[in-house]
Amino acid sequence: MLAELGHFSLVLALLMAILLAIYPMWGAQRGQVLMMQTAKPLTVGLFLFTLFAYLCLTQSFLDNDFSIAYVAHNSNSLLPWYYQITAVWGGHEGSFLLWVLIFAAWAVAVAMFSGGIPQDILARVLAIMGMVGVGFYLYILLASNPFERLLPFYPVDGRDLNPLLQDFGMIIHPPLLYMGYVGFAVVFAFAIAALVAGRLDSTWARWSRPWTLAAWVFLTLGIALGSWWAYKELGWGGWWFWDPVENASFMPWLVGTALLHSLAVTEKRKAFKSWTVLLAIAAFSLSLLGTFLVRSGVLVSVHSFASDPTRGLFILGLLVLVIGASLLLYALRAPQLRSVGRHELLSRETMLIGNNILLCSATLVVLMGTLLPLVHKELGLGSISIGAPFFDEMFVYLIVPFVLLMVMGPLSRWKNQPVAALRNQMLAGLGLSVVAVVLLNMGRDGLSYMAVLGMALSVWIAIATVQEIRQRLSASKQGLAGLTSLTPSHWGMVMGHLGFAAMIMGIAMVTSYSVERDVRMTPGDSIELQGYEFRFLGVEALQGPNYSGHVAKLDVYEDGRKVSHLEAQKRFYTVQRNIMTEAAVDPGFTRDLYVALGEQLNNGDWALRVYVKPYIRWIWGGAALMAIGGLLSMSDKRYRMAKLAKVREHKVSAAGEAA
Repeated sequence: MLAELGHFSLVLALLMAILLAIYPMWGAQRGQVLMMQTAKPLTVGLFLFTLFAYLCLTQSFLDNDFSIAYVAHNSNSLLPWYYQITAVWGGHEGSFLLWVLIFAAWAVAVAMFSGGIPQDILARVLAIMGMVGVGFYLYILLASNPFERLLPFYPVDGRDLNPLLQDFGMIIHPPLLYMGYVGFAVVFAFAIAALVAGRLDSTWARWSRPWTLAAWVFLTLGIALGSWWAYKELGWGGWWFWDPVENASFMPWLVGTALLHSLAVTEKRKAFKSWTVLLAIAAFSLSLLGTFLVRSGVLVSVHSFASDPTRGLFILGLLVLVIGASLLLYALRAPQLRSVGRHELLSRETMLIGNNILLCSATLVVLMGTLLPLVHKELGLGSISIGAPFFDEMFVYLIVPFVLLMVMGPLSRWKNQPVAALRNQMLAGLGLSVVAVVLLNMGRDGLSYMAVLGMALSVWIAIATVQEIRQRLSASKQGLAGLTSLTPSHWGMVMGHLGFAAMIMGIAMVTSYSVERDVRMTPGDSIELQGYEFRFLGVEALQGPNYSGHVAKLDVYEDGRKVSHLEAQKRFYTVQRNIMTEAAVDPGFTRDLYVALGEQLNNGDWALRVYVKPYIRWIWGGAALMAIGGLLSMSDKRYRMAKLAKVREHKVSAAGEAA
């Protein structure tokens, strides 16, 4: 019964999306207030019906209702209850249901927290989200129904959830990633609504920026968490593989980062209007492209959902329709967009547009590296592989000018920056960074050029950030007391730049100085690596709720002092008959100690892989700092639109009474 109720609820959600796409837009075009006012209740209805369908599927998993095909394929009666809940998004159909639920949640958030936006603009924004939603709901009902029954015969037990997904990281990684992906639909809707209404001014940028920040924060956290999950779960010790599906989430992040900075220029200087709109369209288009790559079956990846061609063609058609229609509207309206802000060649505007160009260039590199092997194969030219060396080399070429502009941007003034003042700041920062790198590497043997470059760039960003704060304090003439006058948006920029610096440091150090060794050990053996002694204590049997296996136990010593106890697991999942590695990790501020258990060899020996990973936590810590920066920027009072609207209404009414 729950399956039928859930399916019917999705049909009603589709009806809500259709009405949302028509009535508010019609009302905005004709100036009909009552029709525009239908936007909010229709959006709430869309969310509630989608939520009910999602809860029906979740309860079906908890009830072990294996008459539902999706439940039978992705669950098992032995699966712990918390993995039964997360198994809802463990396969294609359920993950897309989570996608549309998050889409509906974003829509209702826009409806509830956009009190300062004019009613006609809000109606258009929600109507455009309704139009996009129609495509999503048609797809889930026609090609990806999670409530399809296996009748009259169905299994007494399920096939179990993919063992790769039976991990804490997978409980929160997909929802965060989807929140970022789908969040760019809001930014897209604001851009298209502004194009339709012809109101692409600084106010539009102020409306859009908090939603862009929110989507960007979620996507940042989702990507970072996915990297951490792969590092811990797959047992290979890596944090990024340039997997095509990893790239699919990285591309909208790059464009979203460019969009954030472009919106700042449009908001403060009324410049780059056309470029900002194009970035908003591109961010959501790349999110849809990522959806197509993951769900079309054209990619083979541990992240992807193998699907039949019908599903891929449906998403491809939706992708072409959305991108084509939005670019057509952009082509018709873009000639009317005129930026009133003027600036010289040496100015903050120039630095920001330069970084925008580099971010988009990086996106094109990732896009070409991801799609070129597919195109090459489809043209009958054979199979080619574009791997990590290509991406690594290309990003090295891009990161140096990117950091240079990133350092110059905050130190530059809007409109016009005197050359002498900027030159002095840059030379001072560069000199201090060189001194810092020399001090940090004193006594280190076997220096790596890439590590030294990464450290120099990272330290230079940090120094420039301090210089920028000092510059503002000098201008305010308040000394350290001026720190309290800096806005949350400014502190968000500071945290974001420091987080990026920490990421560069972590990437440079772990890439250049990571040490690994494959060893054959018997209980009682020990191995020394980077000053750490790993003592192998032995292997014991392991029994879990739906798996069995072995756990290897090791003690780690440094200078004769025990610093850690590690337990690495090798699990055998009985239903799917898959073997999974659960690495043992001792985290640290400047290093990780990492052990993965391999196969049992003859004479009671075991194969183990031992790593020492320097500064790898700085990668994820940097991502967390960037996300905190985004949250701080969102908290800026100029984005509290409902409160500002009430203040304006109060002033207007007070002025009327005084008259």
